[in-house]
Amino acid sequence: MSRRSAVARRLSATAAGLTPSRLRRSDSVLLGVAGLRARPGRLVLSALGIAIGIAAMIAVVGISTSSRAALDAELDRLGTNLLRAVPDAQARTAVQLPEDSAARIDRLPGVERAAGYADLHTKLYRSALIDRAETGALTVGTADDALAPLLNASVAAGRWHDRASDGLGTVVLGSLAAERLGITGPGAQVLAGDTPVTVIGVLGPLPLAPDLDTSAFVDRTTARTIGWDGRPTILFERSTDETVAALRDQVAGTLLPGSPGDVAISRPSDALAARDAADSAFSGMLVGLSGVALLVGGIGVANTMVIAVLERRREIGLRRALGATRRHVRTQFVVEALLLSFAGGVLGVGIGSGVVAAVAAANGWAFVVPWSAFAIGLAATLAIGALAGTYPAMRAARTPPTVALAS
Repeated sequence: MSRRSAVARRLSATAAGLTPSRLRRSDSVLLGVAGLRARPGRLVLSALGIAIGIAAMIAVVGISTSSRAALDAELDRLGTNLLRAVPDAQARTAVQLPEDSAARIDRLPGVERAAGYADLHTKLYRSALIDRAETGALTVGTADDALAPLLNASVAAGRWHDRASDGLGTVVLGSLAAERLGITGPGAQVLAGDTPVTVIGVLGPLPLAPDLDTSAFVDRTTARTIGWDGRPTILFERSTDETVAALRDQVAGTLLPGSPGDVAISRPSDALAARDAADSAFSGMLVGLSGVALLVGGIGVANTMVIAVLERRREIGLRRALGATRRHVRTQFVVEALLLSFAGGVLGVGIGSGVVAAVAAANGWAFVVPWSAFAIGLAATLAIGALAGTYPAMRAARTPPTVALAS
């Protein structure tokens, strides 16, 4: 008996169902890889559709998470135990805070420090040659010596006010005020209205009081010569974390016992938290759009697999004639779809992570992407691949063996 006839009888027996046909998992993977490698151009384009969806999802989640981590670190550094009190703009009559506002608040239990800021309703100019209408939205104010440490302000250049500088005609510039005036350090002369003052310091940005970044802080004695009556327009108070909620209800009554409702109390850190909440809501919308992009990529995979089935009908028929069952054919094409989607998912994770790393580095954030984002992204690609490959696989499984005889 020749070897060829023995092989022919085994194939015939397998086709007749006398010998169970087997397809190992490793063989399924190898068949899937071979099928994809046969059409590399189509593989790249189809995988790219999946990659774009996953990359967008990872990038949105990663940037949002990194931004939130940076904000949490900033809040930990700045503290959430700061309160701000101002006269209520909606009060029926104009009200002013008392001159001893800081002293009153300092006496409350749990208060660590209180300090006031007064807007002098005067504009700041680089020199007398500047048109008085060109203010640059810069204002002049004065503050207690304790204000800078209370706000955790950093001094970018020079120093903050103290008793030694009081009465010498000095000014400390907020970060934006210094930037707009083109001043980077102490020594320059500017005009607070018509009063010449000397810059002794420049502050860094004030995240908990961003409206003061455009202000110039003159010393208190100079402020009185400009016309200050000694009353603060804003009072800042920092307390222990345990007492901040209770003090929020006590500060207004302490400042204006007769009309506490005329004092508006806010917590500056709430504004940063609200910004984070708004960013999170926007990020959620972008994640939804990323899901749409991923779905479109899945449709691309399904289309690719349907075309592959049509092009490989003779191959499928030959495999059926040699003993492959419908389940084997179905498994082969599902595996191809899964491998195609998984390749796109891995590529998307790499692209998305690179985008997050670039944005984080540009903003000085830590690179933070939850592992769950990677796991969910890859799981989503496999789910999309399974769904996209189901119909083409079923269609391939219905291909009769006689197709192999077609010319």
